[in-house]
Amino acid sequence: MTRHTYQFGMIGNCSYLSYIDKRANVVWQCWPHFDSDFLFGSLLDSDKGGAFSICPAEESYSSHQYYLENTNVLVTQFESASGSFRVVDFAPRFEMYERWHKPLKLFRKVEKVSGNPIVKIKCIPVCDHGKKQGQPVYGGSNHISYEGLPYKLRLTTNVSKSDIVNQKSFLLTENKYLVLSYNSEMSMPLTSMFEEFLRKTVDYWRTWVRRATIPYFFQNEVIRSALLLKLHQFEDTGAIIASGTTSLPEHPGSQRNWDYRYCWIRDAYFTLSALNSLSHFDEMEAYAHYIQNVVVNSPRSLQPVYGIDGSSKLDESVLDLKGYLGNQPVRFGNAAYTQVQNDVYGQVILTLLPLFIDGRVKWEPQALLPLVEDLLNMIEEKMSEEDAGIWEYRAKKQLHAGTLTFHWAGLKAVMRISKHISNSTLEKKAQHLLTKVNSLIEECYDPKTSSYVAAKNSDYHNASEFLLITMNYLKSSPEKAKTHLEAMEKALKSDNDFIFRYRDTDDFGETHSSFMICGFWYAEALACVGRIDDAQEIFTKLVNTGNHLGILSEDIDPSDRSQWGNFAQTYSHVGLINAAFRISSKLDRLIFE
Repeated sequence: MTRHTYQFGMIGNCSYLSYIDKRANVVWQCWPHFDSDFLFGSLLDSDKGGAFSICPAEESYSSHQYYLENTNVLVTQFESASGSFRVVDFAPRFEMYERWHKPLKLFRKVEKVSGNPIVKIKCIPVCDHGKKQGQPVYGGSNHISYEGLPYKLRLTTNVSKSDIVNQKSFLLTENKYLVLSYNSEMSMPLTSMFEEFLRKTVDYWRTWVRRATIPYFFQNEVIRSALLLKLHQFEDTGAIIASGTTSLPEHPGSQRNWDYRYCWIRDAYFTLSALNSLSHFDEMEAYAHYIQNVVVNSPRSLQPVYGIDGSSKLDESVLDLKGYLGNQPVRFGNAAYTQVQNDVYGQVILTLLPLFIDGRVKWEPQALLPLVEDLLNMIEEKMSEEDAGIWEYRAKKQLHAGTLTFHWAGLKAVMRISKHISNSTLEKKAQHLLTKVNSLIEECYDPKTSSYVAAKNSDYHNASEFLLITMNYLKSSPEKAKTHLEAMEKALKSDNDFIFRYRDTDDFGETHSSFMICGFWYAEALACVGRIDDAQEIFTKLVNTGNHLGILSEDIDPSDRSQWGNFAQTYSHVGLINAAFRISSKLDRLIFE
């Protein structure tokens, strides 16, 4: 059986993302924002999705992809009978005029490697969810405009315009450059500008990596994960999206096809925790600004998910598209915004904690204190309220142990904040609520299995209970942590060591795929209880599920390790980073003890 993997990589500049496959075809790109209509969308419909491909004219060829080391610059190299060439793709990002230059421009370079390669370029942008195609119009000496779109789209190039419009093959004798621009024109000389922007973008990403704190344990994989996480922050507001794709199925035929191009408070918390470990504080501060603005506009309660601009309504609609490999429905929007998920309050507090206590971050604590007080009041109000839980059950509410864990962690964070700023009133209130939430968590303890179950009086587990170990709730009870972990393994682990988020049926029936983040939580938990060899073995298995570029999906089919779900999934790469740091710290301790 052939293992299914996503055969593409991605580029971006914190303004947009572009997904490019091994044919150097842009299979998914939304402009002007992550959650906008798609300009290229053959990922979800090969007929309506348009194309922007650069490949050999021959039908028979091979290709491979790689990133320039420590960058988000993607290279697709082709080998065919006529010769070989490479396509270099990037989204510009570097400092200019005392700000980050991150335009809505896609840069593509076609570079001869050997022989006499014959190339064909196709550029068919679309809009209105693939219902309309942009019509090419020749303009000036070196550009094509595409009319009929709701914005100005211009392709500036030194390739023959006729060859592009007519999709005619041509002999590659010199470097060719293409720049696709949204609502802007090119005023600089094409070739020199392109090479300068490429050099500056490469320098930016390599400098960003050099400034990061990276463990030696699986260092290359941590670096790639960090670079991918950075791409998923919408810098204009600070929001961090779960993924840049929509409706890639959790499992074929499952109808579990969701739009992940939004900011889940939970996902963003784990992401910022990883970036904090990496010592990248600008991203953390930008996200704090985003959260502040969300809370200002949601004074009584927080949703689990918001738009990248902080919008609260993410109405879900189904589009008339074939879907990825025929999997429908194709959804835009996400109805999860209507759910009650009370774990978000503790997560936001945890996100804000470093801004108070980390001396490397220069924030005025008093500016954030009202926000912390509001969140504390929300925890008090919601503590005993049933919710949809971390896995977003659409038709079932319980008082979930996972939600209570985040209440507990958020309250512990308030305790640290209050001590740091010498606020005894805040400290007393947090301590009082901690006593209450401890009692509620302990009501989820099942003495028959010596473990914590998903909710009081339930008889099943879900993977969020790994967090009782990794977030230190059971730190003072090591034997309890070990037996709890053993029960979780028995309940959730597949025959080949992948972890299901739960095994009970939900709104869509049984689950078939394991959830990548759960596997990394498991690896972390193993490290926490001292099973370091097991932790390394599980971690290695998870890392090896990546595609040809080392990019992780949301879900893995345990039977054949196939990738499914939205891609790249920030949650999965966050899990990799956090587990790598945890295992690395345990290994270092063993070496020096």
